[in-house]
Amino acid sequence: MYTNLNLFLRAEYFAFCKTRFSLRRWTYVIFFTILYWLMWIVIGFGRLLDRLLFRSFLCQEVREPVFIIAPPRSGTTFLQKLMALDEERFVHAKLYQTIFPSVFYQRCLTGLARIDRCTGQMLAQLMIWSEKKFFGGWDDMHKLRFDQPEEDDGFFVYSFVTEAIYLLFPYIDELWEAGFADALGAGQRRKLMRFYRSCLQRQLYANGPGKTVLSKATQSSGSVESLLEAFPDAKFITIIRHPYQSVPSHVSVFYPVWRTHSPDIAKDGPISKSYARLAVKWYQHLFQFRSKVNPRQYYCLDYRDLTQDPEAVVGKLYDYFGWTMSDAFRARLRAAADHKQGVPKPTPLYSRRVRALQGMDPRGTRPIARPLFAGSLTSGSPEGYVD
Repeated sequence: MYTNLNLFLRAEYFAFCKTRFSLRRWTYVIFFTILYWLMWIVIGFGRLLDRLLFRSFLCQEVREPVFIIAPPRSGTTFLQKLMALDEERFVHAKLYQTIFPSVFYQRCLTGLARIDRCTGQMLAQLMIWSEKKFFGGWDDMHKLRFDQPEEDDGFFVYSFVTEAIYLLFPYIDELWEAGFADALGAGQRRKLMRFYRSCLQRQLYANGPGKTVLSKATQSSGSVESLLEAFPDAKFITIIRHPYQSVPSHVSVFYPVWRTHSPDIAKDGPISKSYARLAVKWYQHLFQFRSKVNPRQYYCLDYRDLTQDPEAVVGKLYDYFGWTMSDAFRARLRAAADHKQGVPKPTPLYSRRVRALQGMDPRGTRPIARPLFAGSLTSGSPEGYVD
């Protein structure tokens, strides 16, 4: 199982040697380190059993996977949940499946759930309680549930090439490759993609061998070139939301976690600004990616259209890729679109000072935003979003 030890050791070095001592921070880092390697061993053991007990998963093909990729707070969760309703076509990752990327463990958990349904569902009630206890505080930003569609970021946690490590190791510039995998050397990129392919093979084998992978990962905004190299027949769907709205919202998701272990991190400090710059780089990288992929494999939609008429947007997307909607999916889509669950709540219009505090001064982002909204990328203009 692939892990980027260089990134891991650098993260630990900055936490223990380059940051002012804090007992609280050290406690969090030590606890994480122990838990991380315990889980790595557990998952590694399960994946070894996969090769012994379910060896045929190695022959599982990953054909024309669909990747929903956009910077955070752009409606990717909403779009994923809508498309995941097409159960006849797609296989998507649920949160517990990204935590346990092993056929062996997924089969064990499925069997345990069946037993629980026959014995009063005590485990199900415990799971509901734990979801509210540990995830409830995130519901307004990103609702997490073990059995709901989730992004593929959980797979990458075990590789340590993931934006998620910035929650505990907020050294964005020093650990840039963690959130921008395309900046890794060619050899490390190939190893990372081999690991990811093995996760998708297991996902298909365990949940729908004849179906298509539907993946959603915001952090893949920085790894689209690696994905195209590893999956040359993949389809890419991206969503454009104005940076003035998405980036401050993006930073606001991580900031409360930083305050938990490092109260000295300032909201207007260099860490928040570095994280905002990463999001801006993702925008630029996705924009440049358009010229490197076959247009028939790439579809970009406007966040405003998605929130206003999601059913029509998904219909156009299906037409573009030549997919046919079943009557059952169309009915489920219509019902879900009416509720619009998963759409990021509107971010208040930020003053020039607040945007500057979060690294998003309009004078700096306007040159970035204008080309993103120009030409065939999407309709409208950035000025439509500015106060």
